[in-house]
Amino acid sequence: MSTLRQILMQEVDGSRASAPLTAYCFMTGYIDVVCFSAIFVWCAFQTGNSVQLALALARLFNGSRDYSFQLVDGQSLCSVLSFIFGAFIGRLGDKIGCKTRLWMILGTLIQTLFTVAAAIAIWKSGQRSVSDSRDDPAWTNAISFVCIGFMSASMGLQGIMGKRLNTQFTTTVVLTTTWCELITEPQLFHFRRLVMSRDHKVMAIVFLFIGAFTGRAILNKFGSAGTLGVGAGIRFLITLSWLFVPGKKAPKNLPCGVNLCS
Repeated sequence: MSTLRQILMQEVDGSRASAPLTAYCFMTGYIDVVCFSAIFVWCAFQTGNSVQLALALARLFNGSRDYSFQLVDGQSLCSVLSFIFGAFIGRLGDKIGCKTRLWMILGTLIQTLFTVAAAIAIWKSGQRSVSDSRDDPAWTNAISFVCIGFMSASMGLQGIMGKRLNTQFTTTVVLTTTWCELITEPQLFHFRRLVMSRDHKVMAIVFLFIGAFTGRAILNKFGSAGTLGVGAGIRFLITLSWLFVPGKKAPKNLPCGVNLCS
């Protein structure tokens, strides 16, 4: 029992966690495409949703005095608030140890349960999966808002967990910063050798793209509920994968008189 506790409370080595972090990036594209295909709202990229809410506020000051709160405004607000809620759940990891194997397993399991809840909600809603235009969103009823909320909360939790590991994958959610850091990478064109700071960023971008492509392909075949169900299964596999990530090696004993803070 003490050995199991030691394994679970051991900090994982972020530099050797490329497999689950790459899978995180895959899930960002996969989950986002479900939401965007239905309502043209992102559940992971909150920049667009924040701008949408700013536009809703700006309508109050145009000449026609438009006081309406449109459906897309409500969906964007739901996504932003749920994302923030999921990120705050991620702060629970600070109590356990944000890099411990226990928290990485538990946090990813919570993401899985959120995805399951989203799949059930959209299945119960009876709504379409794909919208052909922004003026005709596929999700319009109250239960679909529950689905948006759970998806966005799962992405908020994933984002803060990725950020806490402090790797080249950054949050695993937003690629704008990743693209900028990749282009400014000093060793960007050193093709003859592996460069972790460059290669992991490339992996993050490529696998998000693959995730989005895969998600849309499954969405066309099985609909939103089925796609989210498959996504929950993938997230459960990611949960198990944290058991196999090597832990951080304990620092070697330093000679007497050496000050770590100097």
